[in-house]
Amino acid sequence: MPELPDIVVYIENLESRIQGRILERIRLLNPFVLRTAIPPISSAEGRKVLGLRRLGKRIVIGLEGDLFLVLHLMVAGRLRWLEGEARLPGKIALAAVEFDSGTLVFTEAGTKRRASIHLVQGEAAMNALHAGGMEVLESGQAAFSQRLKAENHTLKRALTDPHIFSGIGNAYSDEILHRARLSPIALTGTLGDEEVLRLFEATRSVLGEWTDRLRKETGGGFPEKITAFREGMAVHGRYGKPCPVCGSPVQRIVYADNETNYCARCQTGGRILADRALSRLLKKSWPRSLEEIE
Repeated sequence: MPELPDIVVYIENLESRIQGRILERIRLLNPFVLRTAIPPISSAEGRKVLGLRRLGKRIVIGLEGDLFLVLHLMVAGRLRWLEGEARLPGKIALAAVEFDSGTLVFTEAGTKRRASIHLVQGEAAMNALHAGGMEVLESGQAAFSQRLKAENHTLKRALTDPHIFSGIGNAYSDEILHRARLSPIALTGTLGDEEVLRLFEATRSVLGEWTDRLRKETGGGFPEKITAFREGMAVHGRYGKPCPVCGSPVQRIVYADNETNYCARCQTGGRILADRALSRLLKKSWPRSLEEIE
C-alpha cells in the first residue's frame, strides 16, 4: 500500500501538472471504484483545480465549488500520468481523470477492487473520510507519546492503525521499528521514556528520509515505480537476507496477507518471534533464537 512518502511524492508531481488546470472529464472504467452518489461525479467536470493535499493515505484534489475528489489507492491502486493521445493501460484502469494538461489514470492490479474514489462537497464531508491519526512529522514528542500510550497495542499495530498515526503502513513501520531497535510485538504500555523517544525520532527520520529519497528517484518525471519493496530498505521485504546493521538474517511474521520483517539481534534480543502459520506447523522444531538457526 502506498504510504506517506509515496503519497507526498504523488501529490507534489500532480501539483506541477494539474494545479490551476481544468478538470474536463471523468471516465469511470469500472463503476465500482466510485463510492459516492451525491454530488454526482459529473459535477466535478469543468471545474478548476484549486489545490491538492494528503488525508492520511488518501489524495485529495480540491476543486471549485467546494468539491473534493478523494482517491484512496489501498493496496494495489496506483496512478499514471498520460499526455497526448497515449492509450489507457488495459484492464487495470479503473478511471481516467482528464485535464486540459493530460490524463490522470487510476489503476489497480488484481481482482479485489479495494481502491476507491469519493466526490464530496465541503471541508466537513472531506474531513469525515479521515481516520483521525496523528501526523507525526507535524507533532512533538509529548503528543506522540500520549497518542502512542492511549491504548495498549503492539508497536506494529499502533504504528499502522490509521486512527492512531497517519500515513504509516506495513512497509515503513518495519523500517521504523528496525531504526528504533524495538520489537514489533512490544506493547506500547510497557515502553520507557527512552524507548518512546527512539521510536519518535525513528518515525520522523524514516518518513523524512524516504520522502526525500523518492523525490530524488522520481526527478522531474511522474512516479512510476511505487512499491512496498524498495532497494535500500533495511528489513522490509528482506526475509533471509542480512541485516545491514548486524548481518543476522532478517526474520518474518506472516499473518493473512501481511508480513512483518524484523532483525532478531537488533530488535528482540536474539529471540525468534512465533510465526502464526509456521510455528504452529513446526511446533517443537520452531527455532526460539538465532543461535538455533545459525
